[in-house]
Amino acid sequence: MLLGSIQIMGELLSAAEVQEICESLKENGVRLLSVRGCQLSDRDFERVCRRVAESTSLAQLNLNLGVVSSISRTRLLADALRANRSLQTLFLHGSPLLDTGLLTLNTALSTHPTLVCLDLGDCMLGDKALALICGMLPPDGAKSGLRELTLSANPGISSKGWARLSIAVAHSSQLRVLNLDYNPLGDQIAGMLAVAVASSRTLEVLDLEGTNLTNQSAQVFLDMVENYPTSLRVLVLVENDISPELQQQISDLLSNGDDDDREAPPSPQGSTHSFCPMKAAEQVLGFWSRLGWSVCLDM
Repeated sequence: MLLGSIQIMGELLSAAEVQEICESLKENGVRLLSVRGCQLSDRDFERVCRRVAESTSLAQLNLNLGVVSSISRTRLLADALRANRSLQTLFLHGSPLLDTGLLTLNTALSTHPTLVCLDLGDCMLGDKALALICGMLPPDGAKSGLRELTLSANPGISSKGWARLSIAVAHSSQLRVLNLDYNPLGDQIAGMLAVAVASSRTLEVLDLEGTNLTNQSAQVFLDMVENYPTSLRVLVLVENDISPELQQQISDLLSNGDDDDREAPPSPQGSTHSFCPMKAAEQVLGFWSRLGWSVCLDM
């Protein structure tokens, strides 16, 4: 059976249109459902969630731009995700979840057997939500976790929260794409992320567009890609106070690394890659001392 897709954007959905969506989901004929920015009644949202729960074909669900607009809808979505066993990608960008909403979704998200891509950009999240998200990036040897994570435009997350995420990324055995664009990270958080990238065996794409970085951050990343084996292939630094020359140097090195199939040395047979906080701290100090930064790390 050839599976189809339903993609509707920014429309007011009638009860009849929702019924058609539900029938398609019931017949397991839909692989992608996108109602991005659409308006529908609470009753119709509940109907869709019931069919999502039962679907065995649905792999991608796009509810971006305010479709999940209340805590009651968040609960309905959580119930649907707990029952669903096919979904791989979930987009909730632009949903006013807050930390409370993420707490409501957490168990369903973290225990879902097939979910690998999650977009929580512009969801008004804070440190409590981010702590839960870190739990979806299990360390080496643990259960599988997210491969793609988007946390764009969540300015309520503090430096402490981003530091915690950096540690989780360094530990993660699955994450390949991380989008943090349009968060006010600054240079010191970028330094922590550089250590996470250097420690990660899997991260290939890091988007730091518009994150208040300067040439100091770029120099840290340049030092990393010049001197440390890394899986990173794409680093987005546009819309920052970084010189085009430094951006080009980093891009060229990453491209050359891809051409040369540059990889970290394999672990000895029988061993597993692990993240050492003390070694990471030494790397932080090494990176920053070369740039003349004064840093104190309490371990």
